[in-house]
Amino acid sequence: MSGPALPVLGLVGIPTSAGSHHAGQERAPRRLREAGLPERLRAAGRMVVDHGDAPVMPYRPMGIGVASRDADRVVAVVRDVAERVGRVVDAGQVPLVLGGDCTVTLGVVSALLRRSPGLGLLYFDGDADLGTPGPGGSGVLDSMGVTHLLGGGDPRLARVGPRHPLLGDDRIALVGYHPVELAPADARWLAASRILTLPVTAMGDDPVVPAARVMRSLARAADGVLVHFDVDVIDSGDAPLANFPHFNGGLSLAAAAACLRVFTTAPEFRGLVVTELNPDHDVDGSLLPDFVARLAGALAG
Repeated sequence: MSGPALPVLGLVGIPTSAGSHHAGQERAPRRLREAGLPERLRAAGRMVVDHGDAPVMPYRPMGIGVASRDADRVVAVVRDVAERVGRVVDAGQVPLVLGGDCTVTLGVVSALLRRSPGLGLLYFDGDADLGTPGPGGSGVLDSMGVTHLLGGGDPRLARVGPRHPLLGDDRIALVGYHPVELAPADARWLAASRILTLPVTAMGDDPVVPAARVMRSLARAADGVLVHFDVDVIDSGDAPLANFPHFNGGLSLAAAAACLRVFTTAPEFRGLVVTELNPDHDVDGSLLPDFVARLAGALAG
């Protein structure tokens, strides 16, 4: 006897690198489609409605000493994402959003909060993204995603959604980040917060087990869970598709996909955002097909 039908996936492409530190990610949605992602998903038994792509928004240089790089365009993208994803959710579909840089997730959270105020976010990422636009920073907005979700950083982004802050620290889980990437002050703040943390250094030889434990814990505290998947949680020595490299401290592609499967098959799963994939790094065309196959497998149910 077969189980209940899986919800329809609503595929949305957000080809932006406006919030990043160089171009490339804006080509990811198109390249993932060309590598067969919709067909792979359907072959795996998922119904998919493709809602197309937003306008392309590539990175542009902004000069030296900019605290929040290209913030006006990033805010415009985030608002557009919220509208597009809102239509997907209103159609009864689960959003599968292909970025684009990490700022895309702000728009997805904004859309889901209007329909599910108790939303939780599982932030599966090689970095904690606790940057700020203060002195000495890069000004790169996709390094500040969690800061903006929690109400800090640039107020144009922190206040872009239906409430401020978008999420409380009891509704976020950080999974897969490497502690070495944290500034000492950020590490102290994180330890004192209510954020659920699972750094890659604590995931062990079988990362699925602790990943499942964190997903269950977050699900108990939240009304549904959105999964943010930054490809840089994958070690660049195994699959160097991430926009920003992480060597000798990340998960293998196989392990990341196994964790994704745990997250996306949970009853509380409400959507997936894929970010920071730079197809320019797939020089000979061998990486994207494997990535797509594993991503489709994780979503197969």
